[in-house]
This record gives sequence, C-alpha cells and structure tokens, in this order.
Amino acid sequence: MDWQTLGVMVGGLGLFLLGMGLMTDGLKLAAGPALHRILASTTRTRAHALGSGMLVTALVQSSSAVTVAAIGFVNAGLLGLGPALWVLFGANVGTTMTGWIVALVGLKFKVEAVAMPLAGLGALLRLTGEGRRSGAIGTALAGFGLLFMGIALLQQAFAGLAGQISLPQGDGPLAVLAQLGIGLLMTVLMQSSSAAMAITLTAAQGGLIDAQGAAAVVIGANIGTTVTALLAAIGATPNARRAASAHIVFNLLTGVVALLLLPWLIGALGLAREALDLPPDPAAKLALFHTTFNLLGVLLMWPLAARLTRWLQQRFRAREEDEAQPQFLDVTVLAVPTLALDALTREVARAGQVALRMARSALSGADAVALKADHTILTSLDTAIERFVERLREALMSQAASARLAALLRIQRYHETAAEQAVAAAALPPLGAADAGLASAQAAFAAAASALLSRCDPTGPVDADALEADLGTMEAHYEDLKATLLSAGADARLALTDMEQALRRCSALRRAAQQLHKSRRRFSEG
Repeated sequence: MDWQTLGVMVGGLGLFLLGMGLMTDGLKLAAGPALHRILASTTRTRAHALGSGMLVTALVQSSSAVTVAAIGFVNAGLLGLGPALWVLFGANVGTTMTGWIVALVGLKFKVEAVAMPLAGLGALLRLTGEGRRSGAIGTALAGFGLLFMGIALLQQAFAGLAGQISLPQGDGPLAVLAQLGIGLLMTVLMQSSSAAMAITLTAAQGGLIDAQGAAAVVIGANIGTTVTALLAAIGATPNARRAASAHIVFNLLTGVVALLLLPWLIGALGLAREALDLPPDPAAKLALFHTTFNLLGVLLMWPLAARLTRWLQQRFRAREEDEAQPQFLDVTVLAVPTLALDALTREVARAGQVALRMARSALSGADAVALKADHTILTSLDTAIERFVERLREALMSQAASARLAALLRIQRYHETAAEQAVAAAALPPLGAADAGLASAQAAFAAAASALLSRCDPTGPVDADALEADLGTMEAHYEDLKATLLSAGADARLALTDMEQALRRCSALRRAAQQLHKSRRRFSEG
C-alpha cells in the first residue's frame, strides 16, 4: 500500500465519521420533540416498542439517541423497563439502515455530484438558521454530503488495493476468529459500528474479502458495540446500566448464534437476495445479512425478554438507594438536549424535595444532625447538577431549550438558598418560655409556614391560587410575629439578645419558605 492510497483511505474514513456525526447531531436536534412523542405514545406492547425503536433509529440514524431516550423515559416513570428493552432491540435492527444506504446508494451511484451540493446547501442552512430547526436540518444535510464523499474516497482506495492485499479469507476457526477480531477492533477504535460496516461493505465490494468473511467481520463489529456499552455504563444511573446490560446480552447472543449458523445463513441469503431482486453484489448481500441476523436476535429474545427484565430489575440497586447520588443525570442523555433537560428537571425536583425537607426540619426544631445530613445530600446533588449542566452547555441547543435550562438553573438556586436559610434558622435556638401573646404569634406563623411548605413539593400537584393565598397568610403572620417580638423587646418582656435571635430565626424560616414558593411556582409554569 503506497502513501497516497493510505491517505485516501484515512481521509475517506475521516469524512465518513465526520459526516455521520454531523448527520446524527442534526437529525437528533431537528427530531428531538418528535422522537419524544413517538417513543412516549407507541410503546404499549412489545411489538409497538420494537417498531418504535426501529423507526426512530432509521429516521435519526443513531441507536444511541434512541437508547438514551428510552433510558430517560424509564427514569421518568413514563416507560417500564420491559417495553424499554424492546425499544433497544428495535434500535439494533433500525441501525442496519446505514448498511442499506451504503450498499444501495453510496456504492451504486456517482454520489460526488450530489454530495458536494448537499454539503454546501447544508452549511448555508446551518449558518443562516443557527438555533432553529432549519439550522439542524442544514447540519444533517451537510453531514449526509460528507458521509457520501467519504464513501466515495473509501471505494476509490479499496479499488486501488484490489489484487495487492487481501483480508483474512476462509472458514477455518483461525480465519473466522481473525475476521471477528477485525470487526470488533474497528468498532472499538472508531466508536462506530456504522463506520465499521461501511468499511466492510466497501472492502467486500472491492474484492478484498469474500462474502462469508465479510459477514464474520460484521458480526465482530456488532459484538464490538458491547465494549462501548460497557464503557458507557461506568458511573451511569441504574436504569442506564440495565439498558447497557440488555444491549450486551442481545448482541452477544445474536453474534454467537449468527456465527454458528454463518455458512447456512450466507447460502440462504443468496437465495433471498435473488427472490427480492436485490443487486447481485457482495454489499447488498451483506446489508441483507446484517438486517437478518439482528431480526434473528429479536426472535431469540422474544421468549427470554420477561426473564431478562426481572433479572435486570434486581441488579444495580445499591447506588439507586443512595439519596446523595443523582438518579436521572446520565451522561448518555446529553446526546439529545431535550431528553437531557427532562432528566435535569427531574433531578432538580429531587433536590427541591431535599431542600423542602430541610425547611420543615428547621421549622419544627428537629435534630440538627438530620438537617446536616440532608444538607450534605443536597450539596452532593448540586455538584452533580453543576457538572451535568457544564456538559449540557457544550451541546447544540435551540433557543427554547436554552431558556428552559436558564429557568432550571434559577430554580436550583432557589433550592440552594432555601437550604442555606434552613441551616441558618436551625443554628439559632427556638424562643423558650414566652408570654401568651408571643406564644400565640409564634404558633400562628409556624402553622402558616407549614401550610405553605405543604404546597411546595415540586413533584406534586399544584393549586396556584391556594399557593399564593398561603404565601400571603404566612407573610401576614410573619409581620405580626415580628411586631410582637419588637414590642416584647421594647417593654423588657424579652431580653434583647433573645429578641434578636428570634427575629433572625423567623426571618430565615420565612426566606426559606419564600424560596421554595418561588421554586414551586416556576415548576408550575413549565
């Protein structure tokens, strides 16, 4: 292989990967809300869930986007783990669409004439429509053009190599193992089974490897995605680790069975290709093989899915039970900003529940140790939220998504302030023995504040009018208590030091309740 051919091959691979990345990013951003709606409304049965996973993955050309959407819905309680697994299995089938695009379009036509205008038009739309759907569509079009330019360069490079080198051939154990290893290694190195598939199809079309050997490479590429899943599961939420485990089980089981049946599958698919009137070339045969053995995996999982679901639900529970750890913030959902914001909303609501519990503890004069433990939990969640937001800000977001992120950051700031005020109130001793007037004013303020806090749970239903009425009642009782304390200090019924501490404690409790009221109101506004 000369340096020029190597350069063309590397450049073609680079353009393919860049194009695939731009195309999937654009499609995910443009189709984010639609992806949301489809998966939320069409997962009633395992057949619906399977079809949804296949359809959405074929549309957005990203099984990872569909995977993180499914995880997001499971975390939100909108989708059970069982239906989510069928969405994931459908995504495995849907991702085979890339092979068909390469086989029937990229390797069949002179795509350069279309690819260049597509890339130019897409770049223009992206520049003129930044932050809007047209910009996302432009990104997808530019990626589509670059992807086909990359395929054309790969085809050129492999055509020049035909007759000079050959990849491992034959059906012996060592040859098949080498072919599997090539597919697995390509996927792990490039972090893209689609890129490995494109290279394999192009190499087979160029005569560098026979159909059966290329099929073994494709199986290896599918198994290679399990390495990516394993890496993604490290430090992920329990539901994400369950999804990664299901993905690994599906791909390993499918790969092993397809490998055992490989010679017979290749023969049968040759007949199927003729019956379907597909082009008589290796690329079309391999695309058909890729789809067929993923469908075979679905058939294998059909009777096993219920038991797999039960087994997964019993795993990965320790971290979920640790309240200081985020339950919804999974880095994989960052690939789809809409879903990332949903996950962030749920985690901010969790943090709000902790802040609310702290305010109630401070109001009731509960044990300071328990309040300190809650403060540690909230601090940990706040740190996790900040890290997640830093990553999220790097993603392409629409103006509506940016506005939603700003609102969530404001809400989390309310929670932090409420927690700080609860800690400040708990550090001050409650007013001891007092006369009837002071005791009555204190009791009235505490009851009003407690009533307001009972309406501030960010995960519960909200009555906006009652929320505002309770705020007004608390403010009135606070002013009454403040006046009573000042009067008691002025006429020596209360030591000035005790008066000052009582005023500061009541003020901190009032501020904590105000902040949680603002949080609840913001959540109700969406």
